Amino acid sequence: MAETKLTLLDISQMTLRVGEEWAIAHAKRLIELVKQISAGIPYDEHVIQLAAYLHDWGAFPSYAQKDVEHAIRSRQVVEAEILPHLDLTQSQQVGLLEAVELHDYRDVRPTQSPEALLLREADMLEFLGMMGMARDFTRGPRDVETCYRRILERRENIRGRFSLPRAREIAQIRLERMEQGLRWLEDESFGLM
Repeated sequence: MAETKLTLLDISQMTLRVGEEWAIAHAKRLIELVKQISAGIPYDEHVIQLAAYLHDWGAFPSYAQKDVEHAIRSRQVVEAEILPHLDLTQSQQVGLLEAVELHDYRDVRPTQSPEALLLREADMLEFLGMMGMARDFTRGPRDVETCYRRILERRENIRGRFSLPRAREIAQIRLERMEQGLRWLEDESFGLM
């Protein structure tokens, strides 16, 4: 009897089960950002969708491992547990694994596939603007100053890293919004974060 292959719907439902609801919304936003920044870049939409849902599995409590970076762990999980159940060509498999492994903004290794480049730049955009600030504050801790400092550090690590023209444009808009939001936060805190 032939093995049943996993569909994108299966993967999204599994992401919800092993992760948290934030992961679904995050994946959907990444897919939308990829559409916005991919002008003139041919890419495999199915691979991007899979990568968007799978790229953070290594950060989920059921898969996270101490001292293993979440992107590396995500690749390990996808390669061992998911890839054998997907109906993908060899080229698609390579693109999916690369996109998952290299998505993190702290990873400065060059990407080879368009899917890896697009997912990394979309994921970096997610950390900018009001969405980026909201994500950092919801992550906690319940200490405004700690979250504020993490936002500043991440912003500086991401600023200037975009290679795609449309990603640079969106980043500039999000950085301007972020600057305004941070000024309001500083003003409203009376220096007492």
